Amino acid sequence: LSVVKDIKQWYQRRVRGKRDEKGAPVKVSGKGVLEFVGIKRRDTGEWAIPGGMVDAGDSVSVTLRKEFGEEALAALDMPKAEQERVMKLTKQLFSGSGTTLYRGYVDDPRNTDNAWMETVAVNFHDASGDLFSSFKLKAGDDAGAVSWITAS
Repeated sequence: LSVVKDIKQWYQRRVRGKRDEKGAPVKVSGKGVLEFVGIKRRDTGEWAIPGGMVDAGDSVSVTLRKEFGEEALAALDMPKAEQERVMKLTKQLFSGSGTTLYRGYVDDPRNTDNAWMETVAVNFHDASGDLFSSFKLKAGDDAGAVSWITAS
């Protein structure tokens, strides 16, 4: 949850607007309510933003697309045809460079004096909500749970 708290401020004005069950934007005091996808990690029980280690030769955006599919959509558990559909949609969602919200050191239990973790938090905004509405969130891979989290 600490990671989520630390970057909530960067997400304001940069995430999808909350939708009601009919798909209409939710308003509170005349303003849209902003949300982002969070996963509850199986190993630590902490809430985090979907992501993972960048493999050699991959870009950050390729890793984000892959990890979002694995952790927030359970793509590894889908039939091949559904995986292809989801990958096409995530490629569309994560096209472009996105907005870098944070880049740098991150406190991680695996850090040592000689090696440490650094992170890049990137926002890919779906202003219309059309792409996100085509996804059904389902925890997979490292995620024990997945949910839309309101940024307040």
